[in-house]
Amino acid sequence: MHTTRKIAFAALGAATLTQFAACTWVKPTISAESVRVAYDGNVGGCKPAGDISVSVADKVAFYHRPDLKVRDELETLARNQAAEIPADTIKASSEPKDGAQTYLAYVCGTARVHQRDAADHRPAPASQNNGDVQTFPVKDH
Repeated sequence: MHTTRKIAFAALGAATLTQFAACTWVKPTISAESVRVAYDGNVGGCKPAGDISVSVADKVAFYHRPDLKVRDELETLARNQAAEIPADTIKASSEPKDGAQTYLAYVCGTARVHQRDAADHRPAPASQNNGDVQTFPVKDH
C-alpha cells in the first residue's frame, strides 16, 4: 500500500509539472501587439530608444521548460516593455541564457508612438461658440 501511494504521488507530481511547463505565463499587452521584432536585425533608419532586459523561469523544480516557450515568453516581455518606453521595434542583443535575455528598442515607424505624459491629461480647449460640444481626453487604461 505504501508503494502504491508513492507511485500515485510521483504521477501526480509529474502531471502537475507538465501542466506548469506547458502554460504560457506571459501575455502581450494591447500596446505590445504593435511592436515589431526585427528578426533580421534590420533597424536602419531607426532611432535607438533604450535597452530592455527580461527574464522568465526556464525551469520548474527539476523540469527544464522547452526552449521555444522560454524564448517566446522573453520576446513577449520585451515587446511589452518596448511599448512602455515607447518604442515600435525590438532587436535581440543577446541569446537567452538561464531564462534571461537583452534587447535593444527602436523607434522606426512613421506613425507616432503613444507616450503617456502630462499632455495626455490636459482638457481640450473650450469651444468659443455657444452650442458646440466640448470634449475631454479619456484616461488610458
